[in-house]
Amino acid sequence: MNNFTYVRAASVKDAVKRAVADHHAMFIGGGTNLVDRLKVFLDQPSQLIDISRLQMQSIEKMTDGSLRVGALVTNTALADHAEIRRNYPILTRAILSGASQQIRNVATVGGNLLQRTRCPYYYDTAFPCNKREPGSGCPAATGINRMHAILGASDQCVAVHPSDMCVALAALDAVVEVTGPKGIRQIPFINFHRLPENTPQRDSNLEPGELITSIILPPVSFAKSGVYLKLRDRSSYSFALISVAAAVEVAGDKIKNVRLAMGGVAHKPWRATEAEKFLIGKPADIATFTQAANIALQGAKPLAHNGYKVELTKRAIRRALTVSAQGGGIA
Repeated sequence: MNNFTYVRAASVKDAVKRAVADHHAMFIGGGTNLVDRLKVFLDQPSQLIDISRLQMQSIEKMTDGSLRVGALVTNTALADHAEIRRNYPILTRAILSGASQQIRNVATVGGNLLQRTRCPYYYDTAFPCNKREPGSGCPAATGINRMHAILGASDQCVAVHPSDMCVALAALDAVVEVTGPKGIRQIPFINFHRLPENTPQRDSNLEPGELITSIILPPVSFAKSGVYLKLRDRSSYSFALISVAAAVEVAGDKIKNVRLAMGGVAHKPWRATEAEKFLIGKPADIATFTQAANIALQGAKPLAHNGYKVELTKRAIRRALTVSAQGGGIA
């Protein structure tokens, strides 16, 4: 770990001001992923700006029925919140499927959005990595890539985003509220994270100095039917091979509304918008869900060792949509 200075921010404005003054500074809240990266020299900040005591730890109902979740709300607090469990159970299920209880007790909502890939080539500095050092190469593309992307990858990077929470937030049309040197702005969740393209070192569309202050969850009446299905090598404390967040609203025997997002398949949580469009007005049956799954994976480009993900994801989509259409619950 390199030498750095430490300062405790007095306010959001103070934190932003300090980050703007030192472009090599980093914010730290729970630190559950950042500290790991510091230990292996993946990040070498000149300064850590501690934001953990700022007033961003509440969950508040807004006048339009949305919920504003402070960026420093812990994963445990969010998953256990009565309003979340009642109206956004898909989010509770996603959170509880990730990490360990001890980590969830410390990890923050804002930090969850900014956690970085667990690609072993990224973490092992003996290998080149375009995410660590742009232009150095992507050994995962031709190496052991069983866990890597099948959608949205580029020649520069085939890593996947590791978050479970973020897959549910993508399905829920969440909005990320940030404060920066130019003031407050809101970023639709599907636009917050980036695909690698030619800039794999950038995971998000945050601008320099910007700090996540809250996540806004819009009211989604049919989110109560939400399902989060996570497939992994072991049932405890393991990142997803693939995951699916689905919520289906059925009127009569036809699909009235639907949300569908996937994890473990791309550099960002992957919203299956074309499959959603196809599903509207169709019968809520296995034939329809099979077609939707095929549409969701039609652009898949598997690598040497992860071709299994294509069929596995299709089956998971069919399962999640079916369970949600039947009223939801644990998939």
